[in-house]
Amino acid sequence: MIPSLIPADYPDPDIIRVGSVYYLISTTMHFFPGGEILKSPDLLRWEHCSWVFDALGDPPQRSLLNGDIYGRGMWAACLRYHAGTFHVVFSCNETKETLHYTARSIEGPWTKQVMKGFYYDSSLLFDDDGRVYIVHGNREVRLTELLPDLSGPRPGGLDRLILKDASDGLGYEGHHFYKLFGRYWLFSIHWPAGHLRTQACFSASSPGRPFSGGDILEDDLGLPGKGAAQGGVVDTPDGRWFAFLFQDHGAAGRMPVLLPLSWEKDGPVIHTDRDPGSGAADSLRRLAFSDTLRNRMPLPGWQWNHQPDLSLVSAGGEGLCVMSGRIPEDLEHTPNMLTQRVFGSKPSCRVTVDGSRLLAGDRAGLMALQGCFAALCLERTEAGFRLVRVERAADREHGGIMRSDEPVREETLADLSSPSVILSLSFDFTDLKDTVRLSWTDEAGTHVSAPDHPLVYRLDHFTGVRMALFMQAGKTAGGTAVFRDFEYILPE
Repeated sequence: MIPSLIPADYPDPDIIRVGSVYYLISTTMHFFPGGEILKSPDLLRWEHCSWVFDALGDPPQRSLLNGDIYGRGMWAACLRYHAGTFHVVFSCNETKETLHYTARSIEGPWTKQVMKGFYYDSSLLFDDDGRVYIVHGNREVRLTELLPDLSGPRPGGLDRLILKDASDGLGYEGHHFYKLFGRYWLFSIHWPAGHLRTQACFSASSPGRPFSGGDILEDDLGLPGKGAAQGGVVDTPDGRWFAFLFQDHGAAGRMPVLLPLSWEKDGPVIHTDRDPGSGAADSLRRLAFSDTLRNRMPLPGWQWNHQPDLSLVSAGGEGLCVMSGRIPEDLEHTPNMLTQRVFGSKPSCRVTVDGSRLLAGDRAGLMALQGCFAALCLERTEAGFRLVRVERAADREHGGIMRSDEPVREETLADLSSPSVILSLSFDFTDLKDTVRLSWTDEAGTHVSAPDHPLVYRLDHFTGVRMALFMQAGKTAGGTAVFRDFEYILPE
């Protein structure tokens, strides 16, 4: 079995090399800041580099007002470097628009432009003759010539259908378009009905000529039923080539894998019998963040679930203070929820939650965020404080494509004499076990656990489960929760 390069949810990866440094972007959907770029000196060890954007603006659903953008937002970005400028292009399915960001430095600042046209799962190519192309679509894949500034299609330019899939699957998507060795190469995911995720490759002698090719990899890499596909290719300074794909790992999400690639007479061959090595342990130390939550807001590992209202958030000596500005419809639509990815097979975390400034009916706590979520809530009542478990328990037979619509259940776990409590989450993803254990430490220092909660990856959130801190107003807005001393624990 070839292990995940970064054992965490980094789906739809696109990778480039600039000099001797590699840069990676992946889908960040409804989490902000978004468009996270990672960097690596060797393809194995990765660390945070920058964010492309802090927010995307309207519509209000992006801020959990009158709905949400779970499973939408920023999808399948293309990262390119051309003539001294970095380019990021991606589509937003909730608005059916395509955004183009540019920066002279990978660290930013990034400048935003709305492109004319909707280019689904797109990939850019800056050709040697100065022309610019974008490949996009799924069941029908098109190659469209763009204006030099990428603001939209070039009038009278090339715009043609290059692939069509009439099967019962998802078509071809997740495109990566290159000019290599004098030919034009398109790498795409293909998921025919009854098959694993499959990597496909097509090529042509010019953008206007027919593309030929087909599926080149259908392999679960030792994880039964979980095919690896959808990603780019990259070379090293010494001439080696690699495919950078992703693979489903249940509730933990879609994780990158690195596979050696060779160029044969008939095209690229991806090798699954050669382990390229791993820097996963080093990457986890650089990407999973413990945080006192007292000094500054926030460390790079954190992202907000949907666009935050930062006027209600502050950090200082007492910790991270989150004030409620409105009463949400439910826990999933609570604003200013701060999250981190889960990393590794058995990660855990704990945080101190101080509810002394909550109002009656308010809840604050720690949750495993997904459609079938589980949360530990410190609730202030008229009589004092109590600990409540809130969950949507997953029916594993319900299916991974369906929405998480099981009923939400609540259970009072304990009455508390103190407004402060330490809450913990412990995940277990070994052999796709996919569970989380919720626990707390009471005033006497006793550690108490609730039963394990099953986790299921579904397309409503379309992301791996996350650790999340939340403050949910109950009856009146204006209460404040304080979080401090968040500890991220990775087994040795």
